[in-house]
Amino acid sequence: MSHHHHLSGKNLFITIVLNLIITLAQIVGGIVSGSLALLSDAMHNFSDVLALVIAYAANRLAAKPSTKEYTFGLKRAEILAALFNALVLVGIGIFLIVEAFHKFLHPQPIASSWVIWLGVLSIVLNSASVLLIKEDSHENMNIKVAYLHLLTDVMTSIAVVVGGIVMAVWNIFWVDPLISIFIALYLIKAAFSLIKESSSVLMQSAPKNIDIDMIAKEIESEPEIENVHHIHLWQLDDKHIFLEAHIDFKKDLHLSQCNKVLEKLENKLKALHISHTTFQCEYKRKDSKSKIGTEI
Repeated sequence: MSHHHHLSGKNLFITIVLNLIITLAQIVGGIVSGSLALLSDAMHNFSDVLALVIAYAANRLAAKPSTKEYTFGLKRAEILAALFNALVLVGIGIFLIVEAFHKFLHPQPIASSWVIWLGVLSIVLNSASVLLIKEDSHENMNIKVAYLHLLTDVMTSIAVVVGGIVMAVWNIFWVDPLISIFIALYLIKAAFSLIKESSSVLMQSAPKNIDIDMIAKEIESEPEIENVHHIHLWQLDDKHIFLEAHIDFKKDLHLSQCNKVLEKLENKLKALHISHTTFQCEYKRKDSKSKIGTEI
């Protein structure tokens, strides 16, 4: 288990508390001032709290060892958490857009000083949160999601403050729902790329950065190997890549000789970031020689 995989529980806890403070302050401020931009920023912050709590729980689950029931351990918990958090973001985004259209149709005056000061509070506390979990966001899709949530919060809060200033100076209140829509669209866009990425892992798709044809060439470059077929390449989580394949040998080798070839292959493939390999060794077997594993 790499150093990065273990989160600093204390930092994450502080980040959760900071985001709860922002959320509660912005909900109160949004209701008192009548600002939808503040309420939408509060929703965004609340989604961060959820994302952080789920990310933390999933990270702890993923670190648990394998059992007879879960032979791969619970490493996919983090991918499920990333998918769930992304779907929540889409839901929040849609809700905010609907609310913003109501505001456009029925504009009301907004107490812009609340919007400005609570926006500033959000910028300060979110920036602190970003710095707290920056280290843990490397190499981990789950934590990266939470980190990106916080980073977008800093940006959306800046937009809220700018909107507050425009309302204070020029009394243009439709700016408020407009900013809310921009925040919502940004949320949905960020969430969709995340849904795609996490779903791709759950659907056992081959990692985009690894070329199966290149892997086959690497395997077939060994002088003892006739061909490789029935290849399956997939990801367990955002760190562990698995490969399984059938290998035809040119000669009827002893097991000890096959082992030497397999060790060479494993080392070659480790250099290509494939962490776990399973090979079925064959000699003159009459099976399908299709490169990609079609028979399941």
